[in-house]
Amino acid sequence: MPIPSTVNDLLARVQSSFSEQSGQQLQAEIVPNAPELQDSTLVSVLMHDIQGRVQVILPASMLLDVDTLNSAIGRDLQALSPDDEESIRAAHSLVNMPALPDITGLPCVVDKSVARMEVVYVEAGDGESLVRFPAALFSQVIEKAKVASFTVPVEEIKANLCAPSEDLEQIHEAIQKFTYMRIKQRLDDTLELPPLPETAQKIIHLRADPEAGINDLADVVEMDPSLSAQVVSWASSSFYAAPGKIKSVHDAIIRVLGFDLVMNLSMGLALGKTLQQPKEQPRGFTPYWEQAVWMATACGALVNVIPRDSRPGFGLTYLSGLLHNLGYLVLAHVFPPHFALMCRYIEANRHLDHSYVEHFLLGVTREQVGSRLMHVWNLPEEVVMALRQQKMPAYRGPNAEYAGILFVARNLLSANGVPLGKAEPIPEELYAFLNLDQERAEEVITDLALARDEIMKMAGMLEPDA
Repeated sequence: MPIPSTVNDLLARVQSSFSEQSGQQLQAEIVPNAPELQDSTLVSVLMHDIQGRVQVILPASMLLDVDTLNSAIGRDLQALSPDDEESIRAAHSLVNMPALPDITGLPCVVDKSVARMEVVYVEAGDGESLVRFPAALFSQVIEKAKVASFTVPVEEIKANLCAPSEDLEQIHEAIQKFTYMRIKQRLDDTLELPPLPETAQKIIHLRADPEAGINDLADVVEMDPSLSAQVVSWASSSFYAAPGKIKSVHDAIIRVLGFDLVMNLSMGLALGKTLQQPKEQPRGFTPYWEQAVWMATACGALVNVIPRDSRPGFGLTYLSGLLHNLGYLVLAHVFPPHFALMCRYIEANRHLDHSYVEHFLLGVTREQVGSRLMHVWNLPEEVVMALRQQKMPAYRGPNAEYAGILFVARNLLSANGVPLGKAEPIPEELYAFLNLDQERAEEVITDLALARDEIMKMAGMLEPDA
């Protein structure tokens, strides 16, 4: 069968255009198809979604990762049906579909790996031949195409084609991997939406600005009326016993809370309000915002009794306490069908830390997803590691002091009747690592637990609808 005229005409136009633009003569050559050319051959995949059809071009030696492609270009593409593809080939008198976008006129996406190929071969449309393109000439063919990375080399996919003795083990691994990939994909989707709140972005910029002052922070907070009201109400709480009436965020900073506390309180509120509180929750456990207030206040109290020369930053410790349970909201958002079941399991397993239940049912814990979200939102590494390692009293890696204070705070609060989960023993080595006197730590948390009414009122001020 002769080369279709649509292909011949396109080759003539491309060669002429390249010659005019570069002053060079490069030719596309028709050659017989052969197995040894496979690694240099491009394939065309026609895809579609509600926005229309797209031609996707990639090397024949690569696997098209559809999820990665869709994520890269913001589409929901799937392969065109064989009948629809056949109708397109028939309209252009083609036996097979060349990786030549101008033939169909469809929008085109090309894998980034194509640019690294010195010579490319493209099906000629006759079902038998290939067109050999020098790389420079083929770049003219795809000059209007969008370029993205969406392939996996087939050589990296270690398919077991001839070793049945390994099948059982690999089946078990595949089941485990499938579960992980499904959770990861769902989590990645969630972590992209919602984005970091605008107020939080501005506060992060303020944190990085050594010349930022009280007026700058007050201006950012006051741009969010709800946040502003919460900060003022917090400063007006009887817990702080501030003299006189607090009338503004500026007053709250100057007279009561201080720059660092208002910055981190505002950050925690902005982030916490991004994810809705679930309607379901484990019965008999402290609700989200109450937990946040208890932990933030306890962390602040503990930091203040550590000697100044070994004391971690108050603001980031406070923020870690305020956000320590954010992963709970993420789990509710990511796994709504399973979340009610998780709550029922937690209720039935009060003798265990909730991490065991979460891993058993979901394969992932709130500490994992919460810290991951903090990382995606580009929060300080102190907060990321505090959330991730808060259940590990033996952790001594980077920023271990922040995670250690969370562990001490939660377990002392639990021991004082605040229902945050099972109280774990606090190793003496952790107190020594933190340079925190055990007796003094227990004393300040016992005093804090006696202020339950004030803590509950403060938590009520932080509710999103408060």
